[in-house]
Amino acid sequence: MTMPGPLRLSRADVRRALTAYHIRWGKLTDVFGRLRSIQYDPLSPVGCNHDLVLQARIKDYKVGEWQKAAYTKRLIYDGWDKQASLITYEGWNARRVIHKWQSRWFDEIYRDHPGAVEAVLQELEAIGPMSPRDFEFQEHKPEWKGSWYGPSLTKQTLRALWHSGRIMTHSRRSGQHVYDLTERVVPPRYLNERRMTDEESVRTILRDRHRGMGFIRPTAPYEVWGMDNKDSDHRAVRDVMVQERELIPIEIEGVKANAAPEFLAFLDQRPPSRVTFIAPLDHIMWDRRMIEHLFGFSYRWEVYVPEKLREHGYYVLPVLYGDRFIGRTEMLARNGTLEIKYWSAEQGRLPLDPIRVALRRFMAYTSATEISYAEGVPHFL
Repeated sequence: MTMPGPLRLSRADVRRALTAYHIRWGKLTDVFGRLRSIQYDPLSPVGCNHDLVLQARIKDYKVGEWQKAAYTKRLIYDGWDKQASLITYEGWNARRVIHKWQSRWFDEIYRDHPGAVEAVLQELEAIGPMSPRDFEFQEHKPEWKGSWYGPSLTKQTLRALWHSGRIMTHSRRSGQHVYDLTERVVPPRYLNERRMTDEESVRTILRDRHRGMGFIRPTAPYEVWGMDNKDSDHRAVRDVMVQERELIPIEIEGVKANAAPEFLAFLDQRPPSRVTFIAPLDHIMWDRRMIEHLFGFSYRWEVYVPEKLREHGYYVLPVLYGDRFIGRTEMLARNGTLEIKYWSAEQGRLPLDPIRVALRRFMAYTSATEISYAEGVPHFL
């Protein structure tokens, strides 16, 4: 049986569909139903990355409102996907395979410090949700100073248990994890589901990745997939999904990708004519090479670039208008003021009225009552 060739699409068609697919108002449950997970990042000049992703899709969203959904209603959980993420509980069962892949990074803890593992688990079981500093068991290893998780054996043990899925984030206190046993965090209907096979898990995660982005190049960077190639065999599973038409091969003026059927339903739709400030780690921006191919917009997140080597700034947000990027900006919200520190326009006239509407909405999102401008930044309001 001969497989049909890829669906050939123009860049213009895909730009419209991609922006229409992502930039539409919905409720938090709608957004997570589509994106499946949102990367968690603690840096917070104008809310965190996950806040920024949500404000682009939830009309009246304010910084921090995700916490009620995560820690009170248990609609989403604070765990690990391709990175630290907020994830819909519908995806928890599939991501148990990630716990297995991750656990090997902590073999040293389980092998060399079984007493620490037992002490931590016993305290959690007896006392309940605890942050690392709450534990009576506190032990440090000076030789671990400078390592990724530091010299605290207590903290390293907690991370080993967290990555292995034996404990979870119950809540956060001043941004710090508060841990509890997994069986006391996961709602019973998800906890008691039949455990998926590895292949079922990988297939589900791949389906979620494609649905979250809309489409993905087979050669997209590792950061997009977040799956260990050796353990997951995700390329072979993806190829089967393409053969079964669960993913649809497309070609966008010479660049091949595989699309979620949900995305293709947006090919005849147009995005709203509004200005949106896009998070650095938004799903739209995951594959920056594809974004440059589609939009002619080159973006690099310069948080980890030395200051003297930055081209635009520390925490710069792409500015989207309809189906084109019109510029980039860096803002800072503090003490009730939204400061525009930097603004760089792409070619073309700026849509001033939509920018003003977007800034007023962004002020409400950050609870700012005033706006200020750095030298050289145009005064929009």
